[in-house]
Amino acid sequence: MKGGNMLFHITQTHTPETCPRDAGGSSTLYDAKAKGVKLIAMYGAFAEHVIYYIVEANDIAAVDAFVAPGWNRCTCRVTPVSSQPLIKAGSRQRAS
Repeated sequence: MKGGNMLFHITQTHTPETCPRDAGGSSTLYDAKAKGVKLIAMYGAFAEHVIYYIVEANDIAAVDAFVAPGWNRCTCRVTPVSSQPLIKAGSRQRAS
């Protein structure tokens, strides 16, 4: 979608040794004010030291800026995803 925003699923993983729990928390691993990025959702699998984000961004450079604070502590996998749900909440049937 040229000129528009896309959704990205980000998987951010850190080690127990680099865990932010006692050093400012998980909010230190991303830049909430990164230009061109809107945080849609954030989920944690804290026992696994993994954080998942859904963000809307206008390009990959904006996503890079969003995760930049965690670069020294984490690895990231960034995947573009569809903005249309495959299954709508409360339904067992695939969305049209």
